[in-house]
Amino acid sequence: MNTIIGRKLGMTQVFDDEGRSIPVTVVQAGPCTVVQKKNKQRDGYDALQVGYEAAKEKHLSRAQIGHCKAAGVAPVRVLEEIRLDEPSDLAVGDQITVAAFSAGDVVKVTGRTIGRGFQGVVRRHGFSGGRMTHGSHFHRAPGSIGASADPAHVRKGTKLPGHMGDRRVTIKNLRVVEVLPEENLLLIRGGVPGAINGLLRITGA
Repeated sequence: MNTIIGRKLGMTQVFDDEGRSIPVTVVQAGPCTVVQKKNKQRDGYDALQVGYEAAKEKHLSRAQIGHCKAAGVAPVRVLEEIRLDEPSDLAVGDQITVAAFSAGDVVKVTGRTIGRGFQGVVRRHGFSGGRMTHGSHFHRAPGSIGASADPAHVRKGTKLPGHMGDRRVTIKNLRVVEVLPEENLLLIRGGVPGAINGLLRITGA
């Protein structure tokens, strides 16, 4: 299994054999417990449902508690489904750890970007804005959005102010620099989506 769930701890740097600085993101990944197996005969597709982070029962709903008890695993805070191309050898209760990865592996990382709230066009789309002097009254406004009598409405996709960030993003072709199995840590070169403590899904390419 080359997919694991984790949390972003932050960024730091490591040095290679030639003394060059390599920026890395530190990810606390796993261990993830297999909570449910799905197959094509019963569910129409092959998948594994994995749980991450032990949780107290008082912090979970009765449905979540019952689901974990039915599988015979300890209550978990996060449940994620991993689609598979073919059935997996893992059984319910088995664990997925960072040992499934090694230094040099190419991975893709999926997470939710930091939410920026409602932003204008200068911040959201990089508009340059208007002049700030001589009473222009046009500074950070979006400008004209009309399209004359044809089509007589604002075209779809027009860049306007609105909600920014807080969306699911996948960054591909990142490389694992180091694996620390004793501490369940992955050091991934470069930045990954999301804020510190944000959930991430790391998948081998």
